[in-house]
Amino acid sequence: MKLRRVVVTGLGALTPIGNNLEEYWNGLVNGVSGAGPITHFDASKFKTRFACELKDFKVTDFIDRKEARRMDKFTQYAMVAADEAINNAQLDVASLDKDRVGVIWGAGIGGLETFQNEVENFVKGDGTPKFNPFFIPKMIADIAPGYISIKHGFRGPNFTTVSACASSANALIDSLNYIRLGYADVIVTGGSEAAVTAAGMGGFNAMHALSTRNDDPKTASRPFDADREGFVLGEGAGALILEEYEHAVARGAKIYAEIAGGGLSADAHHITAPHPEGLGARNVMLNCLKDAEVKPEDVDAINMHGTSTPLGDIAESKAIKDVFGEHAYNLNINSTKSMTGHLLGAAGAIEAIASVMAIEKGIVPPTINHFTDDENIDSKLNFTFNEAQKRDVKIAMSNTFGFGGHNACVLFKKLD
Repeated sequence: MKLRRVVVTGLGALTPIGNNLEEYWNGLVNGVSGAGPITHFDASKFKTRFACELKDFKVTDFIDRKEARRMDKFTQYAMVAADEAINNAQLDVASLDKDRVGVIWGAGIGGLETFQNEVENFVKGDGTPKFNPFFIPKMIADIAPGYISIKHGFRGPNFTTVSACASSANALIDSLNYIRLGYADVIVTGGSEAAVTAAGMGGFNAMHALSTRNDDPKTASRPFDADREGFVLGEGAGALILEEYEHAVARGAKIYAEIAGGGLSADAHHITAPHPEGLGARNVMLNCLKDAEVKPEDVDAINMHGTSTPLGDIAESKAIKDVFGEHAYNLNINSTKSMTGHLLGAAGAIEAIASVMAIEKGIVPPTINHFTDDENIDSKLNFTFNEAQKRDVKIAMSNTFGFGGHNACVLFKKLD
């Protein structure tokens, strides 16, 4: 069976460094840090008192107030990013065969703030259950694609992928395969997360996963630096319109890039720590290259998972050397988490957008906040430290890994 080609025709972004695609890209290429003191709740007693929050975002600028109150923030973010991507793709929704348009979304946690608030309210009461009737619909992780499909009438494949921080990369790969195999012509895909809450920060702090650099939040996310000591939690959403190639050509769509392949693997090692030799990371990149029918030496850029954790950055760097050999030194590799923080289930989506835009614009965004080389990481690798670099990017890969040992990798190509 010959697989159909799939292309990217629309993008939408709501991130800590920009509330739309243009702002997000400008923030990336200019090396802007999205980190700052937490404003969503009183974090004065927390080990980590900063995060990468959205800036100047007012949901009622996009969604009716009554409707917004029925949504957790992660769904609000999803709706905003998806709408931008649909508009960016210039999809004439009325003329589409809506039975052939799906929504496949990623969320690592879902409605955490809703869950936290409802449980807190119950505990403060006298034991009488007085839960909000929208508690469950607001909380469940699958509700975001449900809302998107309801708004636009899309009746194709519709579900949420949950694989922790790999969730939206898994959503992209599922979307790719559903279109390849003929089950849909267009899929709105991506991911969203809103975990900058007391429960989210407290939980990750208890795991010793977060940076505690409270005196200098903007430099706290420092992937590959010798003094890195944890990731910075972020929030937001990213959306991509994936479309069958002939369908896109027939309607005269702008094509950003071809999504040529996706790889999956498991570390089978530990619930939170990566395999020390990067075995899962190596396998997922090899699987992605095989699926895309691309040779390692043809890859130009890799947006690494690069969370700024002591173990993860070392393991992933080793994996890149294992997969690419001497060509590893010719790659532009980077971690945009140095700017956006870690958006958990939305990371794969916003980082895929960064890879697509690197192809579109011929610029690789930097890994900011590098001060000191780590002796355990090969300093001859080009991590695109501190400044964006111009490059004709024909093929770019994006790695995303999640707690539980879930690994996903997506490959994009400049359209021939």
